[in-house]
Amino acid sequence: MCLAVPGRVVGIEKRDGTPMARVDFGGVVKDVCLAYLPEIEVGEYAIVHVGFAIQRLDEESALATLRLFERIGALDEEFGDAWARAAAEAERAPEEENR
Repeated sequence: MCLAVPGRVVGIEKRDGTPMARVDFGGVVKDVCLAYLPEIEVGEYAIVHVGFAIQRLDEESALATLRLFERIGALDEEFGDAWARAAAEAERAPEEENR
């Protein structure tokens, strides 16, 4: 699944002339292209789709959406590391069998 996810801009820089940001998606921080929203500022929220900030969003709406996505597991599906989860589950399995 590929969602458009709200995130908070925590840093901005130019890379090879392209405006880029570090965006926090409820604890997961990713690099995002700001070509469509070059005027956005640190602390503001944006909806991000496939690595591009596509629309500014108010904080209340962004946080409500993040809570909903977390509740339904969408953030884990979108940003989770399947290999790390599988390794953690494999480590827990022998412990649970011994109980």
